[in-house]
Amino acid sequence: MPLINIKDDFDLEKITESGQCFRPKEVSPGVFRFITLDHVIDIEKVEEGTFKISCSNAEWDIIWSKYFDIETNYAEIRQQILDFGNGKPCGEYLNKAIEYSKGIRILRQDPFETLISFIISQRKNIPAIRTIVELLCDTFGDDLVLTDGSTVKAFPKVDDLCKVSAFELSRFSLGYRSAYVHDALQKVKGLTIALDDLYSNNDDDLIDTLKTIKGVGDKVAACVALYAYHRFAAVPIDVWIKRAIQEDFKGENVFVEFGSLAGVLQQYIFYYKRFGAKELIY
Repeated sequence: MPLINIKDDFDLEKITESGQCFRPKEVSPGVFRFITLDHVIDIEKVEEGTFKISCSNAEWDIIWSKYFDIETNYAEIRQQILDFGNGKPCGEYLNKAIEYSKGIRILRQDPFETLISFIISQRKNIPAIRTIVELLCDTFGDDLVLTDGSTVKAFPKVDDLCKVSAFELSRFSLGYRSAYVHDALQKVKGLTIALDDLYSNNDDDLIDTLKTIKGVGDKVAACVALYAYHRFAAVPIDVWIKRAIQEDFKGENVFVEFGSLAGVLQQYIFYYKRFGAKELIY
């Protein structure tokens, strides 16, 4: 299997558990699988900065280097966060959070998969979201062949999911979200919302357009903007970030002050709040 070198922050387990994507998983000790569109990769850390990959170097360069956002220097972003927190009351907390979360990268995901996944995510925990997403993939997704000849499922295409009624979608434990998913499908299929065209929109217009979909509010729109369209100023405010603002930043929304890279800061805080800050009383 080919080897690749990554000099910047790159922690497979933290990326997998960072809450930004629901399909990555550890398939065997130290081996993590990621799927995007009709591509699948198994990747394993060999030594510091060196990773074994299950695809060709050409596929890595064309597909996965972009997916993992290799061109962005996250070590520099972490330093900017440290500089931002220097001398502020929140500085010590930010230092702990980014040190604990170091290795996370913001994936460049497919907009359609991201939109549907985060509509599903509302008021559900991550294990439940993963279960529903995988069930949809198993039911409606195309086969992707692995290097050993076995198969996994791709995320369903727009046309395949559009054949399913809102009532049928309710069989997948979507509840009230069935109507939201159905509305998103109709708008995307009919090009009322052309997802590929939204790359050229500014942040505000992108968010506003996404929010024309039934059930898509500020949080889901921000998730899609950040995780699919790479808008680093977008900050999804979920229960963990609300707790951080209230409990750790004394009600101050530091993300607004941090500005154009606030979405990355949000990811570090989310991961630290969820896994690392166990001494805090929720």
